[in-house]
Amino acid sequence: NWIGRSEGLEEDWQVDGVDFKLKTFTTWPHTTWGATFMVIAPEHPIIDKLVKGTKCEKEVKAFCKRVIRKKVKDPLNVEKSKEGVFVGRYVINPLSGKRMPLYVANFAIYDYGTGIVKCTPTHDQRDFEFAKKYGLDFVPVITPDKSKPLKVEEMKEAYVGEGYMMNAGQFNGMPTKEAREAVSEYSIEHGHGRRVVNYHLRDWIFSRQHYWGEPIPMIKCFKCGWVPVPEKDLPIKLPEVEAYEPTDTGESPLAKMEEFVNCKCSECGGKAHRETDTMPNWAGSDWYFLRYIDRDNDVVLADMKKMKYWLPVDVYVGGDEHNTLHLLYSRFIINFLYDIGAVPVAEPYYKRLSHGVILGSDNQRMSKSRGNVIIPDVVADKYGVDVVRMYLMFMGPFTGTMIWNERTLMGVKRFLGRFEKYMGENILQSDGKSASGKEVKVIVNKAIKGVGEDIKRLSFNTAVAKLMEVLNGLQRSKFGMGEKELKGLIQLMAPFAPYVAEEWWGELWKRGKGKKDIDASYVSVHASKWPKVDGKYVIEDKVMIPVAVNGKKRGMVEIKREDVENKVMVLETAREDKKMRKWIEGKTIKREIYVPGKMVNFVV
Repeated sequence: NWIGRSEGLEEDWQVDGVDFKLKTFTTWPHTTWGATFMVIAPEHPIIDKLVKGTKCEKEVKAFCKRVIRKKVKDPLNVEKSKEGVFVGRYVINPLSGKRMPLYVANFAIYDYGTGIVKCTPTHDQRDFEFAKKYGLDFVPVITPDKSKPLKVEEMKEAYVGEGYMMNAGQFNGMPTKEAREAVSEYSIEHGHGRRVVNYHLRDWIFSRQHYWGEPIPMIKCFKCGWVPVPEKDLPIKLPEVEAYEPTDTGESPLAKMEEFVNCKCSECGGKAHRETDTMPNWAGSDWYFLRYIDRDNDVVLADMKKMKYWLPVDVYVGGDEHNTLHLLYSRFIINFLYDIGAVPVAEPYYKRLSHGVILGSDNQRMSKSRGNVIIPDVVADKYGVDVVRMYLMFMGPFTGTMIWNERTLMGVKRFLGRFEKYMGENILQSDGKSASGKEVKVIVNKAIKGVGEDIKRLSFNTAVAKLMEVLNGLQRSKFGMGEKELKGLIQLMAPFAPYVAEEWWGELWKRGKGKKDIDASYVSVHASKWPKVDGKYVIEDKVMIPVAVNGKKRGMVEIKREDVENKVMVLETAREDKKMRKWIEGKTIKREIYVPGKMVNFVV
């Protein structure tokens, strides 16, 4: 979306009375029949040529200066109020032959397309508002109803949908989806249009005037101009400096270091100066993860076999503030490295995820000035690291905006205390031989399945909620826990409460081994394998069966799994269901159909 690739038509527009043409870009070439005026961006250099010697010259230049200044000061608000000024020129519509006034307008964007825009006020809301404000013509060329032409006097806003052509010469009555291509071909054949591809992407500044950053490998020769540093002399290393602060001139701190700056031209051997600007932080952060794969390799970026195994990165997490642009830059860098054969993949990540934001207890962004900052170390010292860690995961969706609430944190603390007490009691009773009852096995296996699925989705808040439900279920159960289920529960808790889970694991290990102290053979819970689900304990005890009347679903009934094959019982349950009664009461049931476990249908 940021790159914004769009295929369209570049059109030529003859400026009336002078010997030059303007160019526009459009993805809706068929609406050119309805274009009644044209706008040009205030930054466009051709404006001086257009207004030179006209009565409008001073007014146009003053308007452009004011809008450009406003764009720099407040770029988000400059286009809210549609403004423009007539430049004193007209252009000829290549399709309709209409003589159209040319305006400079604040909503025209210089660095997209050509910076000049044809305007069709009946079919573009922005153009509609501008035309109403300045009393410009409206010519409808699309009507939603072929038998009922669109009337300008009845329009309260622009019609931007598909439909049929009108006021469009030989294209009248043609569906717009066909007309788009047909008009393009017509314009190309008659020499006033050509197919082009445009992008929303704009240039951005790559250099920085600071010390920290990769040196840019370019030198400026007094004779040859700018030349690249030869590959054999790479990488350029940052020199040792005493001060990293910016200079008074705005140059990089490196500019003061004559030994670094002065060098010889790699082409003629003459005097030259090294580039002292450095690359921005994202220049390195876009590909650093490649070195994690093979960090000690000093021959190539990373071993190709290892990169084929590990890449692309499964999930890359970042904040909203930088995620979009960082992803864009990473894709550029990895695409380049792929093109030169340095990496085996063209995309850096399978998935990019923006983490959420935690607000202060006053519902505002945390800041020192508001006095609502929560310092994790202070809270952890007060409540415990495991409590804070689990609360942060429980307080809301990973990608959501959440409010710090100490009452909820206390709820997590109480839950962890209850869980610790329950586990302690069961670990003390464990002898390494006892087995859990079926009810406990069902609870634990469903938890393994549910929590595991939630973790894969990064849905940590629902995983913690499931663990809370597990504790409630276990405390209601009359059965004790065997070692297998105790291990499974500790492993489930480990990602959320790592310290207390490690304590439980050590205690269970000691009791199972019959040793007082943990020796070298002890394996941390965090190095153990994730527990496996025993399928026979996660089958739902109840089944929901849809019930229809004359083939139309009207409700659902809950049936015990063991009764699914009992047709008489299932039909009776469906007939007696409160929600179903209103559909069948007082009516004659001619036929009852039951597809075991799938559906019930009453024909009445």
